[in-house]
Amino acid sequence: MTANHETRTTGRTMPEVARGLGPRAEAEIGPEGMQRPQIIAVYGKGGIGKSFTLANLSYMMASQGRRVLLIGCDPKSDTTSLLFGGRNCPTIIDTSSRKKQAGEDLTIGDVCFKRDGVYAMELGGPEVGRGCGGRGIIHGFEMLDTLGFHEWDFDFVLLDFLGDVVCGGFGLPIARDMCQKVIVVGSNDLQSLYVANNVCSAVQYFRKLGGSVGVAGMVVNKDDGTGEATAFAEAAGIPVLASIPADEDIRRKSANYQIVGHPDSPWGPLFQTLADNVAASAPVQPVALSQDALLNLFKSEDVGRDVVLEPATPADMRGGKVIERKSLEVVYDTV
Repeated sequence: MTANHETRTTGRTMPEVARGLGPRAEAEIGPEGMQRPQIIAVYGKGGIGKSFTLANLSYMMASQGRRVLLIGCDPKSDTTSLLFGGRNCPTIIDTSSRKKQAGEDLTIGDVCFKRDGVYAMELGGPEVGRGCGGRGIIHGFEMLDTLGFHEWDFDFVLLDFLGDVVCGGFGLPIARDMCQKVIVVGSNDLQSLYVANNVCSAVQYFRKLGGSVGVAGMVVNKDDGTGEATAFAEAAGIPVLASIPADEDIRRKSANYQIVGHPDSPWGPLFQTLADNVAASAPVQPVALSQDALLNLFKSEDVGRDVVLEPATPADMRGGKVIERKSLEVVYDTV
């Protein structure tokens, strides 16, 4: 496989993650002193900016001479749209189905595309109401295996996962040790931090079962300076890898499918720092917060933390009517 960088192939193989076997025993050590390739699963609430972050991160990494593969694992199949200027990338699931019906074999060139040293593809998923997205993820990784995923040669493989969904397919990288580390993308709002906290909770759970995946840190996107996301990261015991400001220039360029994470951009230094931190950050076991601790990161007037749970009564459920029910207890006369 060739790119804008020198090819490094001497019989090296990628971990057989598509088969759920985890990292190989004899791991190659990369320039950052960590196992190569680094397989990183990125989670976050839908709409929080995972695709924006990953497109610019992968572009910057490639600009730094790293070999990068970006895989969209969201059924919306929009991870690579920014990277490719708004164009939809043919998905593995749809393309393999079409090829199978035509009696043809699926090839790399059908589903993997490149731009300026970044390789990218989309797993895809079923249409709304026509299947399980999690099962689609599992099927997509099975198709990657048939394409030789475990033989490819990369420094970094970045996986974009939806964090709102808790079904097994989306938790695959954590549950089966398919990645070395996880990165969460969040902002200074309760819902995105709720998702980030759920991901930390999943990592914590599978570590107790013998898993080895850890959280390498958090990217704060659309940072307005209020500080809740940073406070969450500190409480969870994970570092902040970068804070991307809520800036109109970034918003406008992202909406127009423009990459801002390149060396000549005013935002280049920010994404250079992010790329270096992502490469060097070690996976750690996070400490998931309780719901009350999560709420305590915010002002009470912002999240309604002072609301008291008042138990309902049977009369409430009947519109205020109180119905006396006769007891079925049998009472015996005493002699």
